[in-house]
Amino acid sequence: MFKVRVFVSYKESVLNPQAEVIERAIHRLGYQTISNVKMGKYFDFDVEAISEEEAVEVASKVSDQLLANINMESYHIELMEAK
Repeated sequence: MFKVRVFVSYKESVLNPQAEVIERAIHRLGYQTISNVKMGKYFDFDVEAISEEEAVEVASKVSDQLLANINMESYHIELMEAK
């Protein structure tokens, strides 16, 4: 069994107004050196699989079909640990 984390975020070409609001608030707090704020979400779950490759393949299929809107979002997968 593998613990998997899938990070989902907007593609570079997609406007993310919430991240823009956060960046403006950061600047109002006086942190002018911070820019290019991105935000997203992540999902943690366990995958029963024989190998790391199989766990990543399953996570990728779930991400394509459910977790990410592939028209607007991209994702990357990290294996956290094997149980």
